[in-house]
Amino acid sequence: MSFNNAISWFEIPATDLNRATKFYETIFDIQLIPMDTPNMKMRMFPLQDIMTGVGGAVVDSGGFYKPSATEGPLIYLNGNPDVQIVLNKIEKAGGQIVVPKTEISPDYGYMAVFLDTEGNRIALHSIPQQ
Repeated sequence: MSFNNAISWFEIPATDLNRATKFYETIFDIQLIPMDTPNMKMRMFPLQDIMTGVGGAVVDSGGFYKPSATEGPLIYLNGNPDVQIVLNKIEKAGGQIVVPKTEISPDYGYMAVFLDTEGNRIALHSIPQQ
């Protein structure tokens, strides 16, 4: 067994999947990939290598998940090359910045926290380019 990443998959709750999809596609300049199952509707983040990468999706689970600005784990999404590039799009896309770009340390880079259109608290992380 190989252990390359501490996280292999994440799901971000959505009560309005179209609104949430538009938000994440806008702030990251990506296209989410539709993947629906009998129990939930998902819009997956693009993933280069399913065996070694970390995958995730915005999910309408029909009530299994509940968006929260204060409860549960805090997911850090990749904000490289600079979290500020993503932060600059948050409010125009309907979100709210909770913690502005903040240096963790010179070696570990920067972080920020925002609320998405569904009310989820989500973080960003970027590492300075050497």
